[in-house]
Amino acid sequence: MLNNAHHLLLSPFRTTRKWLVNRSNAPVITLLYHRVTRLESDPQQLSVTPENFRSQMRYLKDNFPVVRLDAEWSGIARPSVAVTFDDGYADNVNEALPILEELGVPATFFISTGFIGSHQEFWWDDLERIILKNENVPTRFTIETGSEMREWATKSAAERARLYRDFHVLIKKLTPEQRGQQMAWLRTWADVAEQGRTSHRVATLDEVRRLAQSELVTIGGHTVSHTRLSALSGDRQCEEITGSVSQLESWCGRQVIVFSYPFGSRDDFTAETIEICRQAGLFRAVVNIPGQYHQWTDPYQIPRNIVRNWELPMFKRKCASFWLS
Repeated sequence: MLNNAHHLLLSPFRTTRKWLVNRSNAPVITLLYHRVTRLESDPQQLSVTPENFRSQMRYLKDNFPVVRLDAEWSGIARPSVAVTFDDGYADNVNEALPILEELGVPATFFISTGFIGSHQEFWWDDLERIILKNENVPTRFTIETGSEMREWATKSAAERARLYRDFHVLIKKLTPEQRGQQMAWLRTWADVAEQGRTSHRVATLDEVRRLAQSELVTIGGHTVSHTRLSALSGDRQCEEITGSVSQLESWCGRQVIVFSYPFGSRDDFTAETIEICRQAGLFRAVVNIPGQYHQWTDPYQIPRNIVRNWELPMFKRKCASFWLS
């Protein structure tokens, strides 16, 4: 009972302290989006409908300075917001960009270059297509992971959902080569083609260039293969980071100085990852960890707050919580 009361007493104290910090040094809240479109199903909750996205952007535009991620933030006098997108879905260009340009809101798009123009889906979407959207699969799935054989029953929807969750965890930890082998085996088992859905396609090269032509857009690196960087050697990390940056610079004809770590949780990158970004001359790198930017924040660990498909009242409440988190 004492512990509970102690927690309740601390919570207002922490909120007040955060408010005082924000008063003395205006924070930047960086928002993380992935997709703007309507989906029949969205197990990873990555998509925001165009209607909700427009309402969210209009609210930000009307109430806060919306700053660019590649701009200097030292002179910011008011709490501000930065808008970012990860991965490089086609709907970023075809649905999100027109809304951003209509409202005059700048945004940064972090792009995994190895997928651009591909007929394949990102692997997490492919898992959904193969396992959750496909009832005509064998009743069991068996795979070798290292020296261990693992098996899942897949007859019912609940059993396939478990395979989807477990395989998502497994695949995330692999190198690009290992992931490709496992996904190929999964497609063979399910007897599905490599060709992905148009609703989940990655941007083409022309669409990436169209993004880069907008005065409101900053282009950022997001590795070549969207692999968890902590799963790779230092040399492979360097190839993934600098390779994506140099490819984007070649495609877009502009310097790329910001970067996003794939997945972006604390165990998805390392101190070596940060040092590679620093040595590569990148200006900032962002993570997928909630929080705020202040003048003392590590520029290679900029916190971001993920946005879901919230209608405006919920979005307002979430934004309020981001300032005091």
